Amino acid sequence: MNKEITSAPRPTFKRTLRRISIISVLITMTLIWLLLCIASVVTLKQYAQRNLELTSATMSRSLEAALVFNDATAANEALVSLGKQGQFSAAELLDRYDHRFASWSMGPNDKADPLSQLASQWLFPHPIRQRIWHNNLPIGELHLTARDSLIGHFLWTSLAVLTGCLLFASLVAITITRALHNGVVTALQNITDVVHDVRTNRNFSRRVSEERIDEFHRFGQDFNSLLDEMEEWQLKLQAKNAQLMRTAMHDPLTGLANRAAFRTRIAALMSDSSARTNSALLFLDGDDFKRINDTWGHAAGDCVLIEVARRMVEFGGEQHQSYRLGGDEFAIILYGVHSEHEVLRLCAALTQQFSPSYDLHNGFSSRMSLSIGFALSWQHHSVEALLEQADRNMYLVKHQRSKNHTVERNTLC
Repeated sequence: MNKEITSAPRPTFKRTLRRISIISVLITMTLIWLLLCIASVVTLKQYAQRNLELTSATMSRSLEAALVFNDATAANEALVSLGKQGQFSAAELLDRYDHRFASWSMGPNDKADPLSQLASQWLFPHPIRQRIWHNNLPIGELHLTARDSLIGHFLWTSLAVLTGCLLFASLVAITITRALHNGVVTALQNITDVVHDVRTNRNFSRRVSEERIDEFHRFGQDFNSLLDEMEEWQLKLQAKNAQLMRTAMHDPLTGLANRAAFRTRIAALMSDSSARTNSALLFLDGDDFKRINDTWGHAAGDCVLIEVARRMVEFGGEQHQSYRLGGDEFAIILYGVHSEHEVLRLCAALTQQFSPSYDLHNGFSSRMSLSIGFALSWQHHSVEALLEQADRNMYLVKHQRSKNHTVERNTLC
């Protein structure tokens, strides 16, 4: 089973790097938030206690005269006046005998939420006690209870501001981190694109550009060096393959395309309906080649075959294609012919091409004719039928030439 289909999609390096950055920032900011919250609450507790103690000390100065003159009404009025300022939720004034002298408390509408009450109980587990002195003698004691709603409001406002600041700082940190990561992501993306292009498209000419980061730069240089070697190997391999292909598809003696190339080309021709309507096949076979080999040797025979191939190429030019099938057997595929008369005219011209004698490169020359048989591609629907027709016509011509040669010999005798 294909692993690429069954496996889950893999996250990109950019996405992974961003996820790491976000997680790191969130964890760091959360820890900072917790530490600052703890520090803020502890500081708030000390500040609130000190502030309530200062309030009670100030109030004791105002209540001293009421206790000295035993004026409970004045004491109550003072507590009401100071209580409306909202600095505490309840106040109780005791005389020197610890009897309640005056008191005041907030109404039920000032009920704080449970969390504020818990915070107030933690900050002020007991009311603040302040001794009231006169002439260095204690004449009473003031008890103040902190206001829960005021403490809760201050606490939640502080936490909200702290949370907002940390969230803003987190967003700024993530934004800066992403901007700083762009260079790393871009460098790695460039390297990945080159590697993928080389692997997928075999584009060994691609190179990794210079990078600002030292590790990526060194990796790019090493990879480029490897690509240089791979490109050199590829060029050598292509040249070797081209040479092998030419060797496999061409006759080593004459340089003509060989039988394998001929079979490939004739099959492509017959499968192309448009090309089949204006093409023809010629089979050529030497008439006196054995005599040349037996009389002057194979070297002379090779000279004749090379010259035959040269004359065929000269005759065909760029329009018609020549092949050596083996021995003294050749073939030509004619293109751009539309009638049997045109093919016969080309066969006659080709026969004239072979009329001049052949230099054997040993001080002698010899003549050699070739029997030519043709088949019209538009009259056949298969490669086998086309080859069979051309071969049959070629042997008919060879047989007729042999018969004529025999008659001429008998006539001379």
